[in-house]
Amino acid sequence: MDMAAAASSGGGSSSFLLIFMVLAVVALFVMNSFARKRQAKATEFRSTLQPGQQVMTAAGMFGTVTAVDGDKVTLVSSGGQESEWLLAAIAKLVEDQPSAEEAEDDAVEPAAADDPTSRYIADAADVPPTDLGPDGRRDETTR
Repeated sequence: MDMAAAASSGGGSSSFLLIFMVLAVVALFVMNSFARKRQAKATEFRSTLQPGQQVMTAAGMFGTVTAVDGDKVTLVSSGGQESEWLLAAIAKLVEDQPSAEEAEDDAVEPAAADDPTSRYIADAADVPPTDLGPDGRRDETTR
């Protein structure tokens, strides 16, 4: 009887190993397909670079594209310095910054200075309402 129990337990561990290996192969396939899609998207982005576009390099430098020559890109920084970069070093396109008028229109009104609890009241997206006490402060008794 003991030999039969030992044989049946060995079969269970081999099926677990087989399932684990299949899941690992599927996970590798999915990760590889996501990486290929991301690489294709980056290649497409770099192939459409045009002079005048604001970009950021992989090193974090911001600049304006002035020329694209094969696999070299010429950038001008905000200080007026021109530099050449490898096309693969261009990380992303930088969205236009809003003008001063648009920034003022989007600004949030500050809380009233005479309201003592206004500095403790957070945006609803930042702090769940259950964490705030009746006075607007964080309720430490619930932790």
